[in-house]
Amino acid sequence: MPITRSSVETVVATYLARNPDERTRIRPLLDALAAKANPTSRTTFAGHVTCGAVVLARDGRVLHVHHRVLDRYLLPGGHIEESDTSLVGTALRELHEETGLPATAVEPLPYLAGVPLDIDVHAIPANADKSEPAHQHFDFRFAFVAPAEHKVRVQEAEVTGYRWISREQMPQLGVAAKLNALVPPAPSARR
Repeated sequence: MPITRSSVETVVATYLARNPDERTRIRPLLDALAAKANPTSRTTFAGHVTCGAVVLARDGRVLHVHHRVLDRYLLPGGHIEESDTSLVGTALRELHEETGLPATAVEPLPYLAGVPLDIDVHAIPANADKSEPAHQHFDFRFAFVAPAEHKVRVQEAEVTGYRWISREQMPQLGVAAKLNALVPPAPSARR
C-alpha cells in the first residue's frame, strides 16, 4: 500500500511528541498537511516529503553524497515513489540507490526505529530541465548505524561522489547535534 497523508501525519505526531519544541520549525510541513494536499507527490509544489538516511560509521562519521544538481554534499535521500510503503523504507531505498548499500548493511539507531532523527524544511531551487518551480522539501531523516564496512558505489546519474564526514564538519548542524546527544562521537573521531 502506498504511503498516505495519514501515515505521514502519524510519523509527524510521533516526532513532535519526542521533539515538541520543533513545532515552529516544521510549521510549513504542518500547514501543508492541514491543507490536505498530497504530501507524498513530488508534483505538490507547495512542498512535499522526501526521505533521507543518516548513516553512522563505526568511528562516528556520517555518510554524505555529492549531489550532481545541487553541487554539494548531502545526506543520501530523495523522493517517495509509488511503490514505497513506508517513510523509513523510502530512506533505505534511496540509500541503496545512491550508495549501493543495501538495507541489510545498516541497523536503525536504537530508540528511533521508524521515527525520524530529524525533519528538515528546506528550499529547492527551480529546475528548468525538469519544469519544476522552486518549492520546499520536508525531509524526514532516519538514523542508522553501519556496524560493518561496506563498499560504497555511487549512482552516477544523481551522485558524483561520497565522503564520510565527521559530525563537527557536517553541513547539517542540527542533525549533528541530535546525533551527539544520542551517540557521543568516538574518541578517535574527535579532532
